[in-house]
Amino acid sequence: MKSSTSLLTLIGQRLALLAIFLVIWWLASQCMPSFVLPGPLKTWRALEALWHGDSLLHDIGITFSRVLSGFLLATLVGTVSGLALGASRLLAQFFEPLLAVFNTVSSAIWAIFAIIWFGISGATTIFVVFMTAMPLILTNVWQGAQTVDAQYVELARSFRMGRWQTLRKIYLPTILPYFFSGARLAFGFGWRVSLVAETLGASDGIGYRLRQAGDLVQTDQVFAWTLLLVAMMLLLEGGLLKPLERHLFRWKQRTQE
Repeated sequence: MKSSTSLLTLIGQRLALLAIFLVIWWLASQCMPSFVLPGPLKTWRALEALWHGDSLLHDIGITFSRVLSGFLLATLVGTVSGLALGASRLLAQFFEPLLAVFNTVSSAIWAIFAIIWFGISGATTIFVVFMTAMPLILTNVWQGAQTVDAQYVELARSFRMGRWQTLRKIYLPTILPYFFSGARLAFGFGWRVSLVAETLGASDGIGYRLRQAGDLVQTDQVFAWTLLLVAMMLLLEGGLLKPLERHLFRWKQRTQE
């Protein structure tokens, strides 16, 4: 009973926040030309036009495939590298300055390099997503590996457990929360920087359509694409990432109870 009441309260709060946002948006649009700030109704009509268009699903699909490709590659490289750095102080000391460089260089600079190296292609977006997401995952996995209790590792060795068993039974439960935290952050950043990369170096995708609408001063379409992106991210966050996190860490919630 309490859970259903709290859920209804949360839904009511979200709807109230949405109503306040729409009212403020509508009032602001009355004070400006529509090409500067289109109102909610004009933006909704632009969103309907996109929905009935021929390229919407293609653009969403191509952007999502690029983000997913770069993210999966970043997950593989970042996880393996993070485990290696966490297991060896010598490797950590040697490669730490390089990691600082990766975290310092902005995504826009990586996008410029990618255009020079790969041209106007999907590889540009994949590369930018990879270079943005990989350091985040690597850092979190590295930090998680450093928190593994050395006594457990020695105990595993005393039982003559292999490297794979030690990794699966000792390291994996420890680093999983760190990995998931970094992965969620990396996916969110990767999704955003993919739009920057597509704006600069792509001939299709959501970022390309945003640039196209901006060049033609179709501000209502820019707002429509933006609303569509926000809705997609909310669906991914609430419909996939949060339930997955609850499923993976349900053992942790039980121990806290």
